[in-house]
Amino acid sequence: MFGIIGIVVIFVMVFGGYLAAGGKMTIILNSLPFEMMMIGGAATGAFVISNEPSAIKHTLKDLGKVFRGRKWKPDDYRDLLCLLFELIRIARANPVELEGHIESPDESSVFSKYPKISADKDVTQLICDTLRSASMNYDDPHQVEEVLDKRIEAVIQHQMHSSHALQTVADGLPALGIVAAVLGVIKTMGSIDQPPEILGKLIGGALVGTFLGVFLAYGLVGPFASKLKAVVEEDSHFLLLVREVLIANLHKHATNICIEVGRQNTPGDKRPEFNDLEEALKAVKSAA
Repeated sequence: MFGIIGIVVIFVMVFGGYLAAGGKMTIILNSLPFEMMMIGGAATGAFVISNEPSAIKHTLKDLGKVFRGRKWKPDDYRDLLCLLFELIRIARANPVELEGHIESPDESSVFSKYPKISADKDVTQLICDTLRSASMNYDDPHQVEEVLDKRIEAVIQHQMHSSHALQTVADGLPALGIVAAVLGVIKTMGSIDQPPEILGKLIGGALVGTFLGVFLAYGLVGPFASKLKAVVEEDSHFLLLVREVLIANLHKHATNICIEVGRQNTPGDKRPEFNDLEEALKAVKSAA
C-alpha cells in the first residue's frame, strides 16, 4: 500500500510541479514513447545480459515485495518460537520421534500446525538440518553456530540478488538517458535549417531522454532496489531467531530458557510479549 502511495506522490509532485510552473506536457508525451523505447529497452537488454534466467525470474517475482513489505509478521515470530518449542521438547523426550518430523517436514504433524513457516524452504531446512546434526552428535555449539552463520549469510546473499540487480539498472539509467539525449541532439542537428519554434521542440524532445533516465533511476528503480534490500534485511531476523534458539538448545539450557533467548533476540517491533508467548506455549503443551 505504501509503495503505491509513494509512486503516486512521486508522479504528482514531479509533473504537478512542472505543470504548475507553466510547463506543457505535449513535448514530453510526444517524445516519451521513443525515449522510453531507447532507454527502457537498453536497460532491459543490459539487465538480461548481466543476469541468469533464474535470477531474472527471481527479480521479477521479488518486485511484489515492494508493495507487500516484509513477509514475517509479529504473529509469525510467535509461531516460530512455538514450533521450535515443540521440536526441542520432542528431541529431548524422544529423539526417534523427532526423526520423523525433520526427515519429512511436509508430512509432520508439528510443522503442519504452522503452514506459513513450513512453506518456506529456507526456514524449514535450516531447522531440520540443524536438529539432524545434533542427533548425529555434531553438537558443539560454537562449530554449529559458525556453520549456521555461513549458511544464513549465503541465504541472505541469494535473496539480496534482486536488490543488487535493480540497483545496477538504476545506476545505468542516467547514462542511458544521456545516450538518448545525444541521439535527439543528432536528430536536431539534421534539422538545423528549420525555424526556431521547430528547433525548440526538437531540443526539448532530446532533453526528455536525460529527464527520463534520471527520473526512472532515482524516482522508481533505485527506490525499488532499496525497498527490496530493506525487506530482505527485515526478514533475515527470522532465520537469526532460529539460530539463537537452536544454539541455546545445544548449550543444554532448559527448553523455556531457549525460547526466551529467542524472544529476547527478536527485534522489538516483532517481539511477542512474554505473557502472550506463555499463553501460546501453554496451548502447545495442552495440545500435545
